[in-house]
Amino acid sequence: MEYRQLGRSGLKVSTLAIGTMTFGGVGWARKTGQLDVHGARRLVDLCLDAGVNLIDTADVYSKGASEEIIGEILGGKRKNGVLVATKARFGTGDGVNDAGSSRQHLIEACEASLKRLKTDTIDLYQLHEWDGHTPIEETMEALDTLVRHGKVRYIGCSNFSGWHIMKALGVSDRDKRQRFVSQQIHYTLEARDAEYELLPISVDQGLGVIIWSPLAGGLLSGKHRRNQAVPEGTRQFAGWTEPPVRDENRLWNIVDALVSIAEKRQVSAAQVALAWLIGRKVVTSVIIGGRTEEQFVDNLAARDLVLTAEERKLLDDVSLPPLLYPYWHQRNEAKDRLSEADLELIASHPKR
Repeated sequence: MEYRQLGRSGLKVSTLAIGTMTFGGVGWARKTGQLDVHGARRLVDLCLDAGVNLIDTADVYSKGASEEIIGEILGGKRKNGVLVATKARFGTGDGVNDAGSSRQHLIEACEASLKRLKTDTIDLYQLHEWDGHTPIEETMEALDTLVRHGKVRYIGCSNFSGWHIMKALGVSDRDKRQRFVSQQIHYTLEARDAEYELLPISVDQGLGVIIWSPLAGGLLSGKHRRNQAVPEGTRQFAGWTEPPVRDENRLWNIVDALVSIAEKRQVSAAQVALAWLIGRKVVTSVIIGGRTEEQFVDNLAARDLVLTAEERKLLDDVSLPPLLYPYWHQRNEAKDRLSEADLELIASHPKR
């Protein structure tokens, strides 16, 4: 297993992480999986034995049951140096203050997560979503307090836009508060939107990049093919609607390319899709999830798959998003003064 530094922090995390949305099976998360403690423990042990050192969860996964299961598995101990990341921001109750990124909610949510996880400290505490109603100064001060009190070691964000991240980082730097070390984002061959702002920001600001749903909810697993019925037992069969597919023909072209490479390499299409992400220098860790041991074993094998330059070019070309304004103008007129962060996007779009 390869380990990469999480942003500008001194923390090193495995290139593959354990996703736990399938733990619990309560409420809306039931569509993703219904693993109990026994089933989840088997999968966690499998991943830890393979060298994974990061477990990612959230307080809203199965209404807290996912965190409780992790707490039962780890038993208050840090097996093999395992790191635990969780998230807060969404509603956890019926009260008017039971959601958001206010000082009130974040501190209460953190205390509740610590109790469910049976630990004194959360290694990476992430804002699960932007909150436009709470002043960012209040949010960053609350996170800073949690770090200073020893309840959280590092902080990050998830699902923020570019200006949201820069506003938060600006406030942290100005007020000398704790700074985000990472962002957790959706980024796949099918959805490369993050390349416009989020990945260049990570390069420029030194943020680690953790990827959620790297197989696009299973769409890139190879189980879904053009003009075929939705396979029974998949998330789409259960009615899962994320991520949105805006160009179905493009999706199937990407799947065709994945399957073509997979067949030649005698691996799964899922492994090829994961290897494409791991091969991106800007990506720190990719969260894998599932309901069966077979899915985890297959995904874990991606750590050993290195795509050739020709294979990467095939996947890059079939999935390349359009170069939006002002980036096409910068490519054309500012190419003599582009930074490494600028090139994170523009280098993949040569002027034709």
